[in-house]
Amino acid sequence: MTAKDCFELLVSQIHTTVAATVDEEGLPVTCVIDLMYADENGLYFITSKDKDFCKRLKKKPYAAFSGCMGKDPLHSTAVSVRGKVEELGQDMLPKLFALNPYMDEICPDDKSKEALTVFRLYEGTGEWYDLTKKPVDRGSFVFGQKQQTETAAPAAQTGGYVVTENCIGCGTCADACPNGCITLDGGSAVIQQDECLQCGCCADACPVSAIEQQ
Repeated sequence: MTAKDCFELLVSQIHTTVAATVDEEGLPVTCVIDLMYADENGLYFITSKDKDFCKRLKKKPYAAFSGCMGKDPLHSTAVSVRGKVEELGQDMLPKLFALNPYMDEICPDDKSKEALTVFRLYEGTGEWYDLTKKPVDRGSFVFGQKQQTETAAPAAQTGGYVVTENCIGCGTCADACPNGCITLDGGSAVIQQDECLQCGCCADACPVSAIEQQ
């Protein structure tokens, strides 16, 4: 999936997410936030100006959002995004209310709307896990300014595991992989990065410590 696909999934199907920020002491704080709209410029959400969530965003303009959909853990899709946020004010409120009619019941009059402000997550990274597919479909993406600094290596490999030249081709790692994404090629193990769960079972099982985390 692309960043656009993941944004659409977050807004249209997941919608209600867990948002994370940090307080003045650097400790994590979570709350529940609806993602109202997405375009090529980022993800948009509304909060009250008086809420601590809004105050934290103004002091430290970074946030992370995670959401999941599915009937049970083995038939679910999860998306997470993180990055820089900026306050846009109230100019987009009419559009966001039109796209999300339930907001009129929460804030039915002009006075209640005056307490609101719009933020946008405009630059960062994200990832998805789709457990509805076998093998599990997972990957990473970048959006905003970060797209200009993306390397040639697939983003899905970030933080994953790689096989070094110390591999002896014994196949122990392939047997240990819960997703079956390791094969032997030319006497050496090969990890299919787009299917890797990054669980580390292969590295733990390798008898010669030939698998390392990036």
